[in-house]
Parts: sequence; C-alpha cells; structure tokens
Amino acid sequence: MSEPDLFPTDTPRAGRPLADRLRPRTLADVVGQEHLTGAEGPLGRMVERGHLASMILWGPPGCGKTTLARLLAEGSSVHFEALSAVFSGVADLRKVFDAARKRRADGQVTVLFVDEIHRFNRAQQDGFLPHVEDGTVILVGATTENPSFELNAALLSRCQVLVLYRLNEPALEELLRRAEARAGRPLPLTDEGRLACKGMADGDGRFLLNLAEALLALPPDQPSLDAHGLAQVVQRRAPVYDKDREGHYSLISALHKSLRGSDSDAALYWMARMLEGGEDPRFLLRRLARFAVEDVGLADPQAVVQAQAAWDIYERLGSPEGELAIAQLVLYLGTAPKSNAVYGAFKAARHAARETGSAPPPRHILNAPTTVMKNLGYGAGYLYDHDAPQAFSGQNYFPDGMARRAFYTPPEHSPRTRVRARDQ
Repeated sequence: MSEPDLFPTDTPRAGRPLADRLRPRTLADVVGQEHLTGAEGPLGRMVERGHLASMILWGPPGCGKTTLARLLAEGSSVHFEALSAVFSGVADLRKVFDAARKRRADGQVTVLFVDEIHRFNRAQQDGFLPHVEDGTVILVGATTENPSFELNAALLSRCQVLVLYRLNEPALEELLRRAEARAGRPLPLTDEGRLACKGMADGDGRFLLNLAEALLALPPDQPSLDAHGLAQVVQRRAPVYDKDREGHYSLISALHKSLRGSDSDAALYWMARMLEGGEDPRFLLRRLARFAVEDVGLADPQAVVQAQAAWDIYERLGSPEGELAIAQLVLYLGTAPKSNAVYGAFKAARHAARETGSAPPPRHILNAPTTVMKNLGYGAGYLYDHDAPQAFSGQNYFPDGMARRAFYTPPEHSPRTRVRARDQ
C-alpha cells in the first residue's frame, strides 16, 4: 500500500473536501493560533527571517497542525518532505535522510514533516537524533499527544514544543463565514442552530467544515435548522478522550482538584466529561473512594460510607442507572468538610516507622502470658484506660527511647478536635 500524500496538489478542486479547499494560504489566514502565527509569535518570526528550527506541533485534532507545516514549507526556500508515522517505517526514513544528506552537500535545506510522530516507537525516534543534530533535516513533527509522555527526552531537547489550542468560538465562527462565502449563500441554520453547530465541533475546525459541507449539500429550499433539527441531520462529534493517555489523567486531576476546592458543579462537569468520553465508571468510583479518605477523612466519617454505598449501588444497577449514584457521591464529597489530616498522619507515621526500624513496644503494654515474661516486666505498670478519668490514662505507648510524636492533628472544623484538646 502506497503512502497517501499529505499535501495533494493535483486533485481536482471540485472533488476536494471543503476543509481542504479552505486551507489557509498564509499564516495570517490561520485562525485560533495567533499566539504562534502573529508577528511576535515563534512561527511568525521564523517565516519573517526565513529560518526554520526543528519543532513539535502539539495540539488537538483539527486545530491546524498540518496546515501550519505546509505554510512553513511554502514560506521558506527549502525542500519539503512529508511522512505519516501511521504509514511509514525505518526504510522510508532512511530514504529521506539519504536524499537530505545529498541536498545538504549541494547547499539545500530539507524540512521533514512527520504527522502523528508519537506513533513512532522509541527506537525509531532515536533514529532522528543524529540527522536533526547535524542539520541534515529540520524536523517538524505533529502530535495530538503530550510530547512529554510520548516522545524521547533526547528528541525533545533538540526541538521546540509549540502548543496549538482547540479553536474557540470566534475562530469557529470565522470558519463558518468562510464556508458561506465560498458557497455564496448562508448555512441553513437559525442562531440557535449555528451555536449548536459550533458546539458539536468541540474546537475541531476540520470537523466543523465537514458539518458545513453537509449542510450546504442540503436542498436549497431547506428550512433553517434549530439545535434539534441540526441533531437530526448531522452526527454529533464524539468527545476527544483517550482513556489511557493524557486526557484520562488531566480530567481525573480536574475532578479531584475541583472536589478538593469544594466546587461541586465543576466536579460534576468533569465527571460527566469522563463518562461521555467512555471512562470506566469503576475507575471513577475507585478515585472517589480514595478522595473520601484522603481529602475528607474524619472531617466527615460518613464520606467513606457514601463512597462504598455508591460503589455497591453501581455494581447492582450498572450503567446508565448506576451512574446517578456516582453523581450523588460527587456532590456529597464536594459539599463535605475537607481534611487531609488522616493522609498527613499516615504519611508521617510511615516515615517514623522507617526511621525507628525494629524498636519494640514498651513492656508495660505487652501481655505476659508466661511466668518468664512476667518476670521480665511484661505488663508491669499498665494502666487500664477504662478505669481512668475520661477513659484516658495518659500512659506512653511509643517505643522506649522514642520521643512522643504527634502525627494526627484534627482541623478546627473536625468533630474530633476533642482528641486534640485532650492531648494538650
């Protein structure tokens, strides 16, 4: 199977998708990435100087990575090679590097664009290093995944990482206006339908233009569509969410931090985002149970009970009915008082346990089931706390020679602050 051309030039214009026909011709035409393409942006400065540096373009689908690569090539006097990591292997790279080496000897620079560069394995990525370092090629890689996780550190150290953003509402609106200008007529949408159309795109410009193309293909007498009518005509875009990649960890972090900050509405939103993206509800339940003991703890001992109950209900009902129990748990945890005193106490106690090694308990709190043990002083002097005032004898329970340590300090809002008052 031959590799598809990333930048076809001989396809009849009428047969090309609208998104391809509306590709920007200059950096100024690119929408939503002005922080990169503006006069003071890194790409704008590179084109102005006519000098490119190796870079990784990192951003979500449909934000303009491939378009920017093409414009960089057209704006510089270089030879341009394009590969897709989906279709290319070591043999393809070797051919590119050999040809680039010959051009370099003739004084010509080669820019190598690699789409989906994160799909190359670590060994293949290492193959770029000598050719990037000695200037045989200027590498422009495009990826939808976090380069910190997916690309070798050695390769990253030789490239600038430029972050592209999902397209915002003004950028999406500009794309719709361009589609209408190209078609010579407005899209058959009401104001509500137009807003819903941009919402369906979820920041993906290519998807939005595909939607626009489908709408422009409707009969000319098509009545304007509202949000409901639009949903009947076109298919909604699935949210961008990879359950084993950065999106997974970013959204669970957002959920956890929102709960810690007692923002129940934000937490409910992130939970819904994860479920809509196909996240396993049991993963959410595990993390919420952890939150109940780590960030609520004894400030509200019922939190862990609620977590266990939500888990049990979900196991009995499954999806989607059982997901309501997860939503209830999120709201409970978000509105519960917060304390990490248990987490901090456990962490400090573990540290002290490692420091003291095998220090034995003091003998007065040890049982003495044999005569030998009694003669050695086991249990001697033990005070039965239930017989003491307020059931608190005040004896030492730490190893002999170890100073008493205060690991657990209940917060002021905890119902267990009486323990702190007693200890003082």
